[in-house]
Amino acid sequence: MDGKVVQLVQGREKALEGDAPLKMLERFAGFPEIQVIDLDAAIGRGANDGIVETLCAHARCRVGGGVRTVDRAKTLLKQGAYKVIVGTSAFTAEGPNKPFLEELAAAIGPEKILLALDSKDGRIVIKGWREATAFTAEEIIGSLEPYCRGFLCTYVDKEGMMQGTDLDWFRRLRAALVATHELTAAGGVTTMDDVRALRAIGIHAALGMAIYTGRLDLAELRAELG
Repeated sequence: MDGKVVQLVQGREKALEGDAPLKMLERFAGFPEIQVIDLDAAIGRGANDGIVETLCAHARCRVGGGVRTVDRAKTLLKQGAYKVIVGTSAFTAEGPNKPFLEELAAAIGPEKILLALDSKDGRIVIKGWREATAFTAEEIIGSLEPYCRGFLCTYVDKEGMMQGTDLDWFRRLRAALVATHELTAAGGVTTMDDVRALRAIGIHAALGMAIYTGRLDLAELRAELG
């Protein structure tokens, strides 16, 4: 956001700023993928394309934020994104935006797509987590499988709060999937016990506040990956 690495609480209040992007990337050396979210693009007030391109040149990055069109997804891939994270544009008020998802999957391939299922108060939220839909992640995740090869599922209620996450919610999402799609958990993942519990049910962990504040030790996390 604004050219800086930041951590927000529930997508709204900026809790802290990290080091310069490349310096932060050095801290994360040894991890298989870096998750990069362009928050300015997500809320429609510009983009940080230069930073995204630089980060993608130095690490395998999954990139999201403001992917409203097929052209935007193609641009991120040209900038070096390994996979593109799609959230708001994947949904309408009634449910999945299947015409857009079909067009996107045909254009870049479902293997390049991660769909973001961000949940607050039990409902999927969109537009930078500022607008709630009428449906739940559990209700729709199965119908989205043809359009992607993975899901980024954020438990927004605990995002950035360092209070743990809802492991039962993630278990329900894993159970709702028919295919063996990649599932990544975010939002409140705070301790090594959280990470291990997720890994035990075949779910990856996306970590933010817990590592920026030093609550989780990067060396210990690397050791956990084996």
